Amino acid sequence: MAWVILIIAGLLEVLGVNGIQRYIQGHKVSGILFVVFGFAVSLTLLSIAMESIPLGVAYAVWTGMGTVGSAILGMIFYNDSKDRKRILFLAIIVIAVIGLRVVSS
Repeated sequence: MAWVILIIAGLLEVLGVNGIQRYIQGHKVSGILFVVFGFAVSLTLLSIAMESIPLGVAYAVWTGMGTVGSAILGMIFYNDSKDRKRILFLAIIVIAVIGLRVVSS
């Protein structure tokens, strides 16, 4: 169950980062709501997951999900670069996160 909680925490981190972008683009109220809700709930869930998952693994998975999720969100909604090299390195992060999960069973 801790891994499910950690995955949800990672997804909510992406919501918080999206809120920052929304705020910058002029969507002040929704941006602040996304930031506060996304990061508050994400950090709370991360702390719950860390009761069962080692700190280094939990934090690496959480930040990896946030990094990849935010980059994908940027490519889809904010016209960020879709360069093949960028996608390759994002795939490497995903592989590393999966690898951490496999060796941390």
